[in-house]
Amino acid sequence: MSSNKTVRKVKKKNPGLRLVKDNTVPSKKGSNKKEAGHEKVRFGKSKRILILGVTLALLLAVLIGGYLYIITNYTVTTVHVEGNIHYTNEEIIEMVMGGRYGSNSLLLSLKYRDKGIDDIPFIQTMDVAIEAKDTIRITVYEKALAGYVTYLGRYVYFDKDGIVVETSEEETQGIPQVTGLQFDHVILHEPLPVEKPEVFDEILNITQQLDKYNLSADKIYFDSDYQVTLVFGDARVSLGDSADIDEKIMKLQYILPDLADKSGTLDMREYSEDTRSYSFEQD
Repeated sequence: MSSNKTVRKVKKKNPGLRLVKDNTVPSKKGSNKKEAGHEKVRFGKSKRILILGVTLALLLAVLIGGYLYIITNYTVTTVHVEGNIHYTNEEIIEMVMGGRYGSNSLLLSLKYRDKGIDDIPFIQTMDVAIEAKDTIRITVYEKALAGYVTYLGRYVYFDKDGIVVETSEEETQGIPQVTGLQFDHVILHEPLPVEKPEVFDEILNITQQLDKYNLSADKIYFDSDYQVTLVFGDARVSLGDSADIDEKIMKLQYILPDLADKSGTLDMREYSEDTRSYSFEQD
């Protein structure tokens, strides 16, 4: 009985007494749980890093494999070039396929998809077609040149309207030189300032007729009266004015083979469909 009283007194004497658990020394059971939790976190992070590393390695392997496949299986070994006169086949190929990976047909198809190659002297545009993994075709569209004149040591090329298209220090084979025209200046993309602009229509007609019969004149000469003389090597062909010039050039295709290696003048000024007369005077 006295014991109960003592307890009551203690409770009254210490009304704020409470039990506080010391967390600085965790129980063995709690410690194991906490350590297990930390171990689980560390394992999850390592696994993610491993997965990321494997993924990157696989991606890199795919990229390297794709690169090697493209380089190995899309190498161009055959090139067709057509339409070029001013530039050689080799020069055209270098323009199109120059640079790193220029011989890869797949990369070329991406490079020239839906577009041609412009801004090259004497060329309007060039189209590149991929015909097979190892074969491409380059189609060259050159600017229409009717002839050229020489001026201040340069070759001045003009079109059918007499517009100056290009100037160059190199002569282009297959384009006739026009001599006898008088002018005192040359401006690129403007007409040659000749006294008789109609002469360019005549030059165009002459070059078209020559092409029609597969003839290639070295020079087209106009005298002061605009009488025409064609030069084929050492042979000169005097055509006179523009009258009956189509018939004269048509007949010329049969005469020229006999003039090979000959030097002289073939006079066709009086030739017509009716008269059909001409003469040759050897030098």
